[in-house]
Amino acid sequence: MIEWIESHGEWFYLITFVWTFFEGETFVIFAGLAAHMGILRLDYLIACAWLGSFLGDNLYFWLGRRYGERIVTRFPKMRAGTDLAMLWLRKYDTWFILSFRFVYVVRNFSSFACGMSGIFWPRFMVLNFVAAGVWACTFAGAGYFAGAAFQHLFKDVALAFKIAILSLFVLVIAYSVYMHRKGKRAAERARQEAASPSADG
Repeated sequence: MIEWIESHGEWFYLITFVWTFFEGETFVIFAGLAAHMGILRLDYLIACAWLGSFLGDNLYFWLGRRYGERIVTRFPKMRAGTDLAMLWLRKYDTWFILSFRFVYVVRNFSSFACGMSGIFWPRFMVLNFVAAGVWACTFAGAGYFAGAAFQHLFKDVALAFKIAILSLFVLVIAYSVYMHRKGKRAAERARQEAASPSADG
């Protein structure tokens, strides 16, 4: 991964923008590690990841606003995730827009669902811009400071970065599993709470 980043030179910033337009915290973490190695500039990396993530979400928002019901009808497997995202948006509003990037169960549907919800687009853009910045800084910074920590612990630089990469990989997998399980539990609670008023009635 690091060799691949190094081989693309300045073009890697454009790759970061395109990649984060669709997805990619694992990608950004390893890019942050490359920034600590001096292969990339951390500020450029964060800026590209920030902008790519922000614009990608706004594309999904536009698709939800313009073609939402048509797309969900065409791809019915999207219905459950979209409905859950809209439920959480109604319940948590601002906090949901600021945090959905970190919620694995619904993050792929969230911007699309926000578009379908009728929320004022400029408001979504402002909140989403802040959230994209937090996301980019968090994951790029995680990779950068992991590299710094392991280089401090191990005198052998090559060994330090090998251990850092392995550790980051394990942490990303563990974090993904944890967030997936946490999201499923939260989704189940949200469904139960949504069903309770009708059950009482």
